Amino acid sequence: MRLLHRIFPHPHLTFLLTVVWVLLANNGSLNSVVFGLLLGIIIPFITQPYWPDRPKLRNWPMVAEYMLVVLWDIVIANITVARIILFKRDADRHPNWVRIPLELRTPEAITVLAGTITMTPGTVSCDLSAQGHSLLVHCLDAPDTDAVRDQIKNRYERRLKEIFE
Repeated sequence: MRLLHRIFPHPHLTFLLTVVWVLLANNGSLNSVVFGLLLGIIIPFITQPYWPDRPKLRNWPMVAEYMLVVLWDIVIANITVARIILFKRDADRHPNWVRIPLELRTPEAITVLAGTITMTPGTVSCDLSAQGHSLLVHCLDAPDTDAVRDQIKNRYERRLKEIFE
């Protein structure tokens, strides 16, 4: 088991890099798979010293649920942003800054939350406080900033706490 861990220090990353290489090559040949596997072994092996405290995912079913929620929210946000851009007058829009107080403490969880907010159309993560206790988010149209804050905390942060902490 120890030898296997030395060859594959980050097995999930090895698998992900292999799949991404095959998809980027757009070729499912044996050569592409073998080269992707070599990259998947070499890159984690070389970067292993920079990952002393690998994040541990505590709840894998919650990871799948989180991904589905985020994908659903991205689809809905695309439709909402299209409606805002096409049909809402500038005078009726309410762009706002929203401060999200964070209960998350692990850098990986905070990074996933900030990335999720930025991937969702109509919102952008702009700043993290120096102590990492709050996140500043800009919203394209947010007349009620408290509702936006509560939605982010309930839909994303709560799930990320279950996954990472």
